[in-house]
Amino acid sequence: MGPAAWLRPIRLGVRSLLLHRMRSLLTTLGVLFGTSSVIAMLAIGEGASSETQEQIKALGSQNILLRSVKPPEDPNQSSQSRTIIYGLTHEDRRRIEATFPALSAVVPVRDLAQELRVLDRVVTPRVLATLPSYLLATGRMMLAGRFLNERDLRGVANVIVLGDEVARRLFPFSSPLGKQVKVGAEYFDVIGILAPRLRYGEDAAKPGEEITGEAFVPLSTGLKWYGELTVKRRSGSMEMEQVQLHELILQVETPEQVPMVADAAREMVARFHTQRDYEVVVPLELLARAEATKRIFNIVLGSIAGISLLVGGIGIMNVMLATVTERTREIGIRRALGAKRRHIVSQFLVETVVLSVGGGAMGVLLGLLIPVLVEHFADMRTIVTPAAPILAFGISAGIGVLFGIYPAWRAANMDPVEALRHE
Repeated sequence: MGPAAWLRPIRLGVRSLLLHRMRSLLTTLGVLFGTSSVIAMLAIGEGASSETQEQIKALGSQNILLRSVKPPEDPNQSSQSRTIIYGLTHEDRRRIEATFPALSAVVPVRDLAQELRVLDRVVTPRVLATLPSYLLATGRMMLAGRFLNERDLRGVANVIVLGDEVARRLFPFSSPLGKQVKVGAEYFDVIGILAPRLRYGEDAAKPGEEITGEAFVPLSTGLKWYGELTVKRRSGSMEMEQVQLHELILQVETPEQVPMVADAAREMVARFHTQRDYEVVVPLELLARAEATKRIFNIVLGSIAGISLLVGGIGIMNVMLATVTERTREIGIRRALGAKRRHIVSQFLVETVVLSVGGGAMGVLLGLLIPVLVEHFADMRTIVTPAAPILAFGISAGIGVLFGIYPAWRAANMDPVEALRHE
């Protein structure tokens, strides 16, 4: 069969569709919106999943995080003035260091709950007292200056490393390096600026709190000036919390050892804590869970969007069946003049494929535009993978063929004599 034999049914099909422009356009819209929704939903799901996975990876795939958690309040205890003692201890740290040879580092972190002030500019970031090994354990990067070192730790030095966001708020028009910041009642020299990182879980700001990044001081300096007692004054009451360490970062030598060490760490901490005043976060486990959730999420979103394409396909079949009925006499004349069944089938299939492929092509363009608009107006991350538009377009074209087979078969199998009698 030569090219002319293929072009003729295509020309006939397109000409037939152009005779009913509005009906053809409305039929195409079903496929258009179905195709675009497949691409857009997969892009939104991929973006949300990717952001979550990046947040988890930022915690370190070879890290295990032990965090202090405030236990539920006892309603029978007086709320006028009380001291709550909970969380991880220095003894937990020493015990872990002595027990697990697979750990390359154990990094303690204490949250000092202090405000930072420069002249009339005040911020309330997370002021963390920690060790120099924090930088290596978390994979953080310096923007300028240096991080804490062993000399700062041994000398109990009043030095501080500001997160990028804190630095920009306190020193909007100049470099903070070499200048002083007031932390609570003490003055600290700024020695470095740390690059920002993605926040995850408890690192995010809570309602009513202002968290504008992080700042880091040596652990020895934090314990010297601010101790382990935090006083919280509320209307008519005062609450004191004593927490030795807010977090322990356990860096495991290889990813394969992470599950085993995590289980052992859970058992050890549980043995020495009578109340559930801690949590164990394993980024590697969270990552595996997030990837499984991503697959389910994509399947669900793809299925919902696929239903839109299915509805579009049913619309095409409905219109083509109506077209076959309208053109019964035309089909009879063509059969009487010698047209074979395959000619009739090819003509009607061409029409359905043109509708579905045309709608699919426009749907791909709209589907690529929607994620851009979502990112711009909703401030949500979206990722369009190359497979999404290919998959959506392929399904739309396949639906055209699938839902066009029955109307074409019905047209081709009409009795020519009965078709000629049709009014």
